[in-house]
Formats: sequence, structure tokens, C-alpha cells
Amino acid sequence: MSVQRKHLVKEFNHFITCYVCKGYLIKPTTVTECLHTFCKSCIVQHFEDSNDCPKCGIQVHETNPLEMLRLDNTLEEIIFKLVPGLREKEQQQEIEFWKKNKSKENGEDDGPRNKKPRLDDENEEDGDQDYHRSDPQIAICLDCLRNNGQMGENIVKGLMKKFIRCSTRVTVGTIKKFLSLKLKLPSSYELDVLCNGEIMGKDHTMEFIYMTRWRLRGENAYPMVLEYRPRIDFG
Repeated sequence: MSVQRKHLVKEFNHFITCYVCKGYLIKPTTVTECLHTFCKSCIVQHFEDSNDCPKCGIQVHETNPLEMLRLDNTLEEIIFKLVPGLREKEQQQEIEFWKKNKSKENGEDDGPRNKKPRLDDENEEDGDQDYHRSDPQIAICLDCLRNNGQMGENIVKGLMKKFIRCSTRVTVGTIKKFLSLKLKLPSSYELDVLCNGEIMGKDHTMEFIYMTRWRLRGENAYPMVLEYRPRIDFG
């Protein structure tokens, strides 16, 4: 009768620890150019000063290495199963972070009963009633960016209520759908969403934009401002 061997977590440390901080991988993020994986916050911070992979030194991208990052949700689940209590610890730290940085001007609280418009509510029709319900929340201001003489600006108007509250995991693509619904735009109509004058990719999450694009900090950092406009066709 064969006896199953029990493995210690430390035997897997080489595969589940971050090369930069030496701790367990939190929100494992892989560099697509070389397939090395790091904590999301570690690699994002590293790319503020360098375009090279911190482990192998390969140039990830000439100008914007952040575009070459991909979250590894499967590895994240494996690490949480291997390391007892890690998931709960990180969730609590994340909640405390967003509580500390929430908007004070609007007197918002973190409970699910908040009355302000939330993108979570817009997505209930998708059939997932618990869509990001337990996620940390972020306050956003959606401003209509008007350019004189730009075609389509007579269709795209400002929102009556431009301040919203949503999950930090909501993507730009979801924001676009939200805007199209609220502004009653034709299904074929395209919008650009910008932060600090830079067009955001549809897969960028609100947390990613806040950490990498929204440069303001302190009391005036909230709410994060995103601008929208009709898509400009350079062709």
C-alpha cells in the first residue's frame, strides 16, 4: 500500500514568491514578453522607473511596459489554497487601504446599502446577482470632454449625475457600456475614455488606472476623474 507524501508549503516557495519583494505573490501578474510573474504592485512600481523585467533584464516595451502585463487568476487561487489565511489577510488590507483613501467630500460609506449610483447595479441583468459585491469600492467622476467642432459631440452629453461608485475591478469596457446606456447612444457608437488625457484600454480596471495613471494623491485625489468623448477616427 503506497503512502502519500505530504508536502510543505516551503517546497513550493520558488514558484509562489515574488522575485522583487520575496513575499508570496499577491495578485500574480505575468510579463507576457518573458513570462516571469510578480506581485502586481511590485511590477507596476518597478515599471515606473524601468522598462526592463526585474528578473531577466529583457526590455518589455519601449515606452509602455504596463501594457504587457496580464493577471494570473489561476495562480492566485492556487497560492490562496496553499497558504492558509493569506486570502483573508490581503482582503482586509485592501479594504483598509480603500477606506483610508475614500472620498471625504461626498461622505460616502463602504456598505453595500449606499444609495449612490453603482455600476454593480447596472450589471444585475447579466444574471450574476453577486457581481463584485464584496470588492473594495472607488468613487469616480465621469466628465464629458468637449472639443469645439468635433463630430458627434451633439450626441454625447454630460451625465446629470456624473459621480458614481463602483468596484475597483470594473473595467473601462464596462464604463463605456454604462455611459452608452445612460446617454442612450446607438449600439454602433464608440466612445473613448481618458484619464489625465490618455486613452484607456477597454480591459483596464479602475484599480489599475488609479494606481498607474491617476497621479493625484492626498485629500484632492478623490474622486478619480475619467473623461469621455466620441471616438476620434484617425484613419
